[in-house]
Amino acid sequence: MTKTPSEVMALCREKDVKAVDLRFMDFPGLWQHFTIPVNKLQESVFDSGLGFDGSSIRGWQAINESDMLVVPEPETAFIDPFTSIPTLAIICNIQDPITREDYSRDPRNVAKKSIHYLKNSGIADTCYIGPEAEFFIFDDVHFDQTAHASHYFVDSVEGEWNRGKDTRSAGEGPNLGYKLRHKEGYFPVPPADQMMDIRNEMMQTMIQMGLDVECQHHEVGTAGQAEIDLQYDELVAMADKMMIYKYAVKNTATKHGKSVTFMPKPIFGDNGSGMHTHVSLWKKGEPLFAGNGYAGLSDLALWAMGGLLHHAGSVLAFTNPTTNSYKRLVPGYEAPVNLAYSQRNRSAACRIPMYSSSPVSKRVEFRCPDPSCNPYLAFSAILMAMLDGIENKIDPGKPLDEDIYELGTDRETSLRTTPESLGDALDALRQDHEFLLRGNVFTEDVIETWIRYKMENEVDALRVRPHPFEFCMYYDI
Repeated sequence: MTKTPSEVMALCREKDVKAVDLRFMDFPGLWQHFTIPVNKLQESVFDSGLGFDGSSIRGWQAINESDMLVVPEPETAFIDPFTSIPTLAIICNIQDPITREDYSRDPRNVAKKSIHYLKNSGIADTCYIGPEAEFFIFDDVHFDQTAHASHYFVDSVEGEWNRGKDTRSAGEGPNLGYKLRHKEGYFPVPPADQMMDIRNEMMQTMIQMGLDVECQHHEVGTAGQAEIDLQYDELVAMADKMMIYKYAVKNTATKHGKSVTFMPKPIFGDNGSGMHTHVSLWKKGEPLFAGNGYAGLSDLALWAMGGLLHHAGSVLAFTNPTTNSYKRLVPGYEAPVNLAYSQRNRSAACRIPMYSSSPVSKRVEFRCPDPSCNPYLAFSAILMAMLDGIENKIDPGKPLDEDIYELGTDRETSLRTTPESLGDALDALRQDHEFLLRGNVFTEDVIETWIRYKMENEVDALRVRPHPFEFCMYYDI
């Protein structure tokens, strides 16, 4: 990774770059971009920025205040491996061209402010984030919604439903079997795992783009569910890396005629895709979560979990921000719906990994998030909830180390659970967001805009449309 504008300019010369792609995050969480010829990238651009129309970006300001600036961050520059001509991509911050203030609705700005607040708190100076994003690799996908019809269809050569398919008649050659049964996709070797080569290519491409990859593997679900894990990094840098990660995964799949989705629950009856997020706080190079308490945690770590569990409803409005997110978070299965903590129980929202007793490995794994989230906002919300827990010494309660489904309903019904829908999570955010406003990290405008955008464009949009399964249940009444 380069560090200065002059180093970026040198990289352009070294790689014979012809185009520079300027990227930034819209409000809901998709990368946006525009491209300039390399000769238009001067060192002054890293200070003065370049103008664009902000009113056309989802969730941003009105047309009467549409002029905005993208300001490239030199340390984020990388060579794009998917373009036909040598192209340098740079992640940008968004500023107001008149005041030169960072834009409050720029998700990357929210993340930067959360770290500024962390440092000013005196509690810690670094927040490390290690997300484990899962996704599906499909061979075919089509969907539509009209006034009189609705459908979706996804398919994978690995899908259990294809084991009886007459592929010769379809002109696809012989059906060789080796289809993964539902919930049995975790760690099988090829030929059952038919995505090994494409995941390896994804992994190598990420490394080429500057990411530190820990491992790749098939996930539990049939039909090409996958996971590629990155080495933990500081909060803002990791949010940047998650966007590069998604870009690499999607474009590698497209290159092979396949399609990747980060939807949390694209297949009924099988595991959904989560993004278990490991978090730890450090100060002056020393880990703060190691101690002599439960599972080797410090009091500070327990309070951090207390804050995360206490504010979980509103945090999930950012970490699980789609209506589809709550098809994954359903009680009675393996989903982390119980707002409790445990050193090994994966049905708890917070888990303390026990693979190593080293203090530098001590962390909290927040298991609720999914990869549909905007990582800048999601990671910031997690951090702010944990800081509130530390500042107010919030007790996380008793650990959930038993199997609640074996013990019966008394223990199960005493537990708080995650919201049942996106609407419920947004209601929780509406009622509980003061902790997010501290240090002006999130603003009232950001909170209100997020709730309004999600309600109007997602919750209400789904609410008014008939669901195909309703025809199965009710057509003959």
